[in-house]
Amino acid sequence: MNEDGRPRLFCFHHAGAGVSSFARWQRVFGEHREVVPVLLPGRDARAAEPRITDPDRLTAELLDTLGPLLDRPYALYGHSLGALVAHTLARTVARLGLRRPDRVVLGAALPPHLPSPLLPAPFPPDHELLCRLVAQGQLPRQALEEGEDGVWHRRALPVIRDDLKLAGALRDTAGGPPLDVPVLAVAGHDDTVAPVTEIGQWRAYTTAGFALRTVTGGHFFVRDARLPGLLREELDGELDGATPPSPAAVRSGSSTV
Repeated sequence: MNEDGRPRLFCFHHAGAGVSSFARWQRVFGEHREVVPVLLPGRDARAAEPRITDPDRLTAELLDTLGPLLDRPYALYGHSLGALVAHTLARTVARLGLRRPDRVVLGAALPPHLPSPLLPAPFPPDHELLCRLVAQGQLPRQALEEGEDGVWHRRALPVIRDDLKLAGALRDTAGGPPLDVPVLAVAGHDDTVAPVTEIGQWRAYTTAGFALRTVTGGHFFVRDARLPGLLREELDGELDGATPPSPAAVRSGSSTV
């Protein structure tokens, strides 16, 4: 396929992160698909920009950044917070009559109607939030041991806090009609934050077919080199003319990669 006509894969990172998890994905997809990691404001190269916690501001940001890139077929992959971002973008382009994704892939994220252990109510103060994140395996124990003057408290925690606020707001605004594009949910076999049995409930959020896949690893399986291989296999099936799963052939089982 001519490089200028390659379909795109937009990738959205998890809370507190940047796009480093997707750095090697282009090698896996090669000339088949253009991988486009999407960096939200307030981190890495965009550290000086205000972070986003409001869904309306998020959709404005995404449309401004990605709107010109929706000129080709594309798919979305989002991990944890990124899955909620991808779901929101898919709903937004459908509402506005813009080109819709060929597939929405949601990794390591509970569907919005299920309570999330990462989003306690009310939201705790910094030290309690840090303790919870360490207990859940989201941050290393070093984050507690270094104290309030450490890098985790000063740099990482503010980003994570705002990202979790955004996640909560996206969950609260996720109502409305289901998507009419196929959805693939991916769960980590050992993920205790977003377990396989609950991730399967994303099937209620689409009328165009649903599939569930499991991979080895915990909540951060996005860092595993095998995930992009799975996605290439799934998405290349569409390029080769395979028919995406239909409502009459919804696959609710899972396969381990």
